[in-house]
Amino acid sequence: MSEPLIGEPPALDLVNTRPADGDLLQTTGQLTRWLGLQAGRLHGLPGDVTAADLAAVHAVRDHTARILEALLAERVPPTAAVDGLAAAQAAAPAVRTLEWGADGFTATVRRRGEPGTHVAAALADAAVDLLTDPAIARLRQCAADDCVLLFLPAHPRRQWCSPERCGNRARVARYYQRHKGAGR
Repeated sequence: MSEPLIGEPPALDLVNTRPADGDLLQTTGQLTRWLGLQAGRLHGLPGDVTAADLAAVHAVRDHTARILEALLAERVPPTAAVDGLAAAQAAAPAVRTLEWGADGFTATVRRRGEPGTHVAAALADAAVDLLTDPAIARLRQCAADDCVLLFLPAHPRRQWCSPERCGNRARVARYYQRHKGAGR
């Protein structure tokens, strides 16, 4: 199974934890590792994750994926998926609190609600940020035949989720097709 691809907005990184060859978030340990890779990008998360957190994260991932699939197909997103994200957010709303310290004021995000709902709520917030960003209009699926990952291209000619992963495979395949008869 492949390693998680990190670097897109967190909600896309979450959806991309389900590549064509499996699920990269099958255990609480895998979720903990993935959240560690997202350090600094998601706020208000607990230190430990539970099986309930994993199930809630899977639900947020599924809702987000269904919405993104609809957008890619230029369809209206499913109401149940939109409602599912809203429910995940409402289960642990984020509150920014103002604190004074040696360096001046800082804002700290704290979540209300049961600790087991915090991870899913933070990821649902990330999905809402992504879906309301005008950049969502650039959403693409990787052009590699065997890849299902999504990305937001910074350059309009970008075709692959990763130049190293899918881009190299595609270039090697094209090279092989051009040269396979040349050696005979």
